Amino acid sequence: MIIRVVLALALSAPPVMTPAGAPQSPCPVPVPARTSCGFLEVPERRDAPERKIKVGYAVHLSAAAGRKADPVVYMSGGPGSASMQLMGFLSQMFPDRDVVTVEQRGSRYSQPVLACPETAQALLGRLRQPPADVAAAANRCRERLTEQGVDLRGYNTKEIAADVVALRQKLGYASWNLFGVSYSTRVMMDVAAADPEGVRSVVLDSYLPAGVAWYDDADRNLGDTMALLGVRERYETMLARLNRTPALVPVLDPLAGREFTARMSGDDVATILAEALHEAEVAAVVPVMVSALAEGHDELLRPLADAVGEGLTSHEFGLYHAVQCQDEVPFNTFGRGSRLFTVNADKAVCDAWRLPKSSAAVSAVQAPVYVLAGQYDPTTPPRTAGPAAESLPGGRFQQFAGLSHAVFLASDCARSRIAGFVGDPAGQSLTPCPAPELRPGGLHVTGAPYQISRSPWPAAPFALYALASLIQLVTAALRGRALAAFGGLAGVAFTGVVAQSVLTLASRNETALAVGVPDLVVPYSSIAAISAILTAAALFHDRRWPHIAATVINGGFLVWWFTWVL
Repeated sequence: MIIRVVLALALSAPPVMTPAGAPQSPCPVPVPARTSCGFLEVPERRDAPERKIKVGYAVHLSAAAGRKADPVVYMSGGPGSASMQLMGFLSQMFPDRDVVTVEQRGSRYSQPVLACPETAQALLGRLRQPPADVAAAANRCRERLTEQGVDLRGYNTKEIAADVVALRQKLGYASWNLFGVSYSTRVMMDVAAADPEGVRSVVLDSYLPAGVAWYDDADRNLGDTMALLGVRERYETMLARLNRTPALVPVLDPLAGREFTARMSGDDVATILAEALHEAEVAAVVPVMVSALAEGHDELLRPLADAVGEGLTSHEFGLYHAVQCQDEVPFNTFGRGSRLFTVNADKAVCDAWRLPKSSAAVSAVQAPVYVLAGQYDPTTPPRTAGPAAESLPGGRFQQFAGLSHAVFLASDCARSRIAGFVGDPAGQSLTPCPAPELRPGGLHVTGAPYQISRSPWPAAPFALYALASLIQLVTAALRGRALAAFGGLAGVAFTGVVAQSVLTLASRNETALAVGVPDLVVPYSSIAAISAILTAAALFHDRRWPHIAATVINGGFLVWWFTWVL
């Protein structure tokens, strides 16, 4: 009986991929069980197929009893971002389907890797004086890649899309469901057009439609997002103030491993905000941040400046610029100029590289398409994504309140809508999702929490005060010293309510701690003052060293608290 049951289950299960198509290489990142990795060998240029390159990919086999035959294939955006590190996340989204993550040719887990540390260093150097020459740095990178045999003309959206089609054929899937985010939405649209029989459905998160002049729209999109957040006037005030008098900010250079002093103008801050606003948590705190910067709180520039360095390690800039210079920059006019140094740097690189302009023609897509957009996305805004989605024959569009770029990474509800659409592309009801609880509430602006997050030592006075208050409470209570005991109790209460309010804020929106602390912390400070008064009063009755030490610690803490933290 057991043998018959096992045989029936085996015969009823959908076929797994053929051994000939199974990947064999070890995975370069942690992946869930039943996941394997490999390389797809393809021509670097299909019009000159002699030179071969390798495209990385990973396959996770579903263990579900009701496993569906058509998997989900995912690619990250960028251009130049890696994909397979999200395999665990994606396999949880689609437990009843195999999941395939495919890397872009030239990205981190493909071969060759089109890294350009020269360009990344120069982009960070835009904050130096004098600003670094990004075009010259990119030319040095191109020369190095050319010496390695790399032909940058082979790294464009058309070739990347052809890689995805070739991977489906290699793995032996009859059809699959495409999932792209940001830049890779263009790739997946090209895949759906080129391989209609192999595509069951298409999910486009943060859709970048063909024909949209992304560079020409960049300043407008950022301004529109500030208007949606209700701080357009404060934003303009901030820009004007910092353009008149740029701020000097210490910045960590992750490539060189040392700090330097950045000179940040208003336009520099606008550029960084345009990137930072990809995160919904950042969008939720930007109203407070922009208003504080408009009023002169330049201590908030440190986390923004550090974000530049961190962002430079997330892309392979040789691939990024190869794609942008062929598929994006040539379709923009740059007529009005831009305040964003990333826009100007990309144009400078492309003017220097002089790669050929790609063909802009896109064929019709037959499969059902689900487009998601975040309300505050300044890169692929609903303003352009919505009409483009609704113009598709099988297109469906949904905007998500309170979110920004890459909606699926920030919302359980969005992930459930995506999974529901893939399960039933024609019949899934796209009911609205509630906005996430990311707004931090009232904040008292201070740079102290961010500095403490980088190194715990600045928080030593708080820890010493908490410990001293606890010792004072216990020892005074045991000895019947009421004033000292109440002083210690007030100190313990203060540290407790402050810690609880900060932890509550962090659980709602950790990014808010880069801007300040909950505004309730300010009135809570009166409890610390009461503790100091009671402790000092106890000293008049008993001038032994424990009371002297407690009084000194209380006084020193109050000076630190009101001058450095608040």
